[in-house]
Amino acid sequence: MIDSREVIAYFDRLAPDWDGTLVRNEEVIGRILDNAGVAAGKDVLDVATGTGVLLPDYLQRGAASVTAVDISPEMVRIAAGKFPKKNVTILCADAETAPFDRLFDVTVVYNAFPHFPDPERLVARLASLLKKGGMLTVAHGMSREKINARHHGNARHVSNGLMPAEELAAIFAKHLTVTVCVSDDRMYQVAGRKE
Repeated sequence: MIDSREVIAYFDRLAPDWDGTLVRNEEVIGRILDNAGVAAGKDVLDVATGTGVLLPDYLQRGAASVTAVDISPEMVRIAAGKFPKKNVTILCADAETAPFDRLFDVTVVYNAFPHFPDPERLVARLASLLKKGGMLTVAHGMSREKINARHHGNARHVSNGLMPAEELAAIFAKHLTVTVCVSDDRMYQVAGRKE
């Protein structure tokens, strides 16, 4: 079982160098955000935002507002320093228990899903925060095999590993209509719409 205190300590330690280690595949990120329904006028919830990796993408697409949440105080501190905008709110909190004062059009969990201790509980919680017609997406900008290989090393104590996309889609289907289920050598994504 993942201990949230260990997750916080792990990501606080990595936060200062996080942005320097990022590798972005713009085509894959574009596809993920298209599949997620990120578009002009949408209210976006970015779960496990880290240093705000996708915040510029949401803003460039014209999101009405972005609420970004992360459990790591150091990640949040860095993200907040980069995005002092009126339509961006950055919170240090656990997405599973944080009190949100609104519902969202789009919720994205990008490159973070294996670090949550209970996938079913997380999906249920995030689905409950969607407006009718809203979209939830869990995505990674690389293959499931690469994610699991990476997490097998130093991150194994803070990762459950990434389940097959079909298993995650089955969890989504309890709460949402599954619209995307992709797991190939370039990306991993499951998305669903609240009916």
